[in-house]
Amino acid sequence: MGVEIERKYLVNLEKWDAATKPVPKYLRQGYMVKEPEKTVRVRVADKQGFITIKGKSSGMSRSEYEYEISLADAEELLNDFCGSVITKKRFEVRFAGKLWEVDEFAGDNKGLLIAEIELNSETETFELPEWLGEEVTADKRYFNSNLSIHPYSQW
Repeated sequence: MGVEIERKYLVNLEKWDAATKPVPKYLRQGYMVKEPEKTVRVRVADKQGFITIKGKSSGMSRSEYEYEISLADAEELLNDFCGSVITKKRFEVRFAGKLWEVDEFAGDNKGLLIAEIELNSETETFELPEWLGEEVTADKRYFNSNLSIHPYSQW
């Protein structure tokens, strides 16, 4: 079974703007299923397509299965089967030996920046970059599936 253990943080915009950043990936993703127990997501990341199935969150863990699919299939699924789609730029930043994914949202979620780190266990320790803000791991409003139907701009 695939398991995702992830923590999420808001990003301090001023400190993030001052940081050195890599070239971002452009992501477009939508949800075919959005239920508390499971989500089925389709994503286009630059020129690659993916389908991801996630289970119900328990703390900072949940089951996750991700598979690469053709770009054409991903585009068709996004356009024809996903009622809500979000767009964002993703920056992959290495800090203190860990990979951080920083998402800068666009569209109705513009202005929102979230950093995520995937861990090997819920008790794993790690250093926090200076551009991090408040932890929002447990706040369901910041789940991408929720942002797709309840955008940040409407809070």
